[in-house]
Amino acid sequence: MSLNQRMKGLSLKVGPLGESDRLLTILSEENGISRFAIPGARKPKSRLGATSPFNFLDLHIVGKKNLRRVTQIKILKSYGDLGRNIETLSAAQAISELIMVMVGNEDPQKDLLKLVLIHLNRLNDLHKTEFNSLEALAISVQSCVHLLALGGYCLPLQNCCHSGSRLIPPIGEWSWKCSFIPEEGFAIGTIPNASAELNPSELALLQRLLLEKLPFHSNGKLLGPKNVWLKLLRIVETWIETHLQKKITSLEMMREVIISNELNTK
Repeated sequence: MSLNQRMKGLSLKVGPLGESDRLLTILSEENGISRFAIPGARKPKSRLGATSPFNFLDLHIVGKKNLRRVTQIKILKSYGDLGRNIETLSAAQAISELIMVMVGNEDPQKDLLKLVLIHLNRLNDLHKTEFNSLEALAISVQSCVHLLALGGYCLPLQNCCHSGSRLIPPIGEWSWKCSFIPEEGFAIGTIPNASAELNPSELALLQRLLLEKLPFHSNGKLLGPKNVWLKLLRIVETWIETHLQKKITSLEMMREVIISNELNTK
């Protein structure tokens, strides 16, 4: 039976298909990840040829379930500013990569699209004022923390993975340590061969990323220095690699760009 429907969603990936078509990968609220052919999109002057990643689209779709194609495309919102800086582009691509790993085809995920658009809007809005690469890094880390939590792979930040006691960082007690063990979670104390060790302030910052907004000082400055955010990024990377068996290359790119920028400013 042929389907004829309209769908709103975010374009995650656009690639070649056959001689003149394109393959569109889209995230929608009702279907999760779907893939559609865009006939003739690679032909010169095609009215369907302007589709690119990170556009919020309104689509008209026809065809059978496994052979669906797009006949009309309307761009509801473009996130074109993401490409103005490698940091925001890497953060957006990391979101896309992580979604593709966690979400199956035609597998609806409640609130996922809404969450993704919140973080893309934050990244896009960084270009409305003086660009801050540290905020791009922080948004990237928090977006991954949120996506992992929604997808059932939440970082276990509430209890010690060894004793089961609550992880309540004693701010100001610098001798207190918490060890990150990728296969298990976070354990109070110094654990041999742990992947990373956090002090109370670092653990508290990581825990706050589960909240809706990024943590800022009252003066509007982001909490945490760059080296701490890079440590949190590496923890997120390692958790994903351990539990999803996938390396998110865009997170690696983000880390390399931030480190390179820091070296170039010295």
